Amino acid sequence: MKSRKFTLTLLIAASVLLLFSANAFAGGSKESAAPSGGGAAAAAPGKKLVAIITASLDNPFFVTMAQSAKTEAESLGYDTWVVSHNDNVDTQNTLFDTAIAKHAAAIILDNAGADASITPIQKAKAAGIPTFCVDREINAKGIALAQIVSNNFQGATIGATNFAQLMGQSGNYVELTGKDSDTNAHVRSDGYHSILDKFPGLKMVAQQTANWDQNQAYNVMQTILQAHPDIKGVISGNDTMAVGAEAALLAANRPDIIVSGFDGSPDAATSIMKGQMKATVLQPIVNLSKMAVDEADKYLKTGSTGQPEKQTVNCILITKDNAAKLNNFVLGE
Repeated sequence: MKSRKFTLTLLIAASVLLLFSANAFAGGSKESAAPSGGGAAAAAPGKKLVAIITASLDNPFFVTMAQSAKTEAESLGYDTWVVSHNDNVDTQNTLFDTAIAKHAAAIILDNAGADASITPIQKAKAAGIPTFCVDREINAKGIALAQIVSNNFQGATIGATNFAQLMGQSGNYVELTGKDSDTNAHVRSDGYHSILDKFPGLKMVAQQTANWDQNQAYNVMQTILQAHPDIKGVISGNDTMAVGAEAALLAANRPDIIVSGFDGSPDAATSIMKGQMKATVLQPIVNLSKMAVDEADKYLKTGSTGQPEKQTVNCILITKDNAAKLNNFVLGE
């Protein structure tokens, strides 16, 4: 009799333990989103997932974009998945497939190509997932739910106007351009030339891409300087290339050459305050990222953003007069 009671007690205890284990597994801890790739878990029960896909997280501009979007989304109650395509189209396609598989509620995107990004955005749209483009446009309308960008042409014109003044409206100069697949590279270059080409005393002796990359810009600048030692200035499509060019000029003992950039990065601000680079143009990427998340939130809750697809925000000239007020792409009072 005792043996039967003991056996029954063991069976009951084992059943309770099994039930507890099953419940614990079902409610297991949520895996956090990977900061630069990898497998984040799907959103926690009751939470929707916002996928944030951006370019290289080695670049402070894109780090700030991703972090700003992540902070805003999480403050609104979403889980986030932050990943980088590193300007690789195939990687971006894979990340979109993963976002769809994770049943993301929305995608915040700084894309890997104005044309190449159309297909994955269409695929996400077909799966019921809206994409909100930030910083970089795509060459199509009605596919992304929003395209929120800096007014790159306006920014380029104020940068070029200042550059022309620094050059005294005369002298030989070099232009460093960004990735050919990036619409911004062309818009900024067009903006520069809408101003600089009006001055007959200004002569562009070289125009070459450094693909938004600091090391490439360093090497390109070394080569150009050998071919054109008499240059007076360099105007760059972004700050990363401008910083690389400035480093090459300093290494060649040519601090006299005027360098102007575009983005408003912390490195550019520091260089300007040191008297090295002369100017940059601030893209308000923190505000752009928050706008994208806020509009995604509104769309998911109401079915409309209340805004047109294409939205632009004006840029701000940064010089020695206000560089000290620039903090991580935000200009203080």
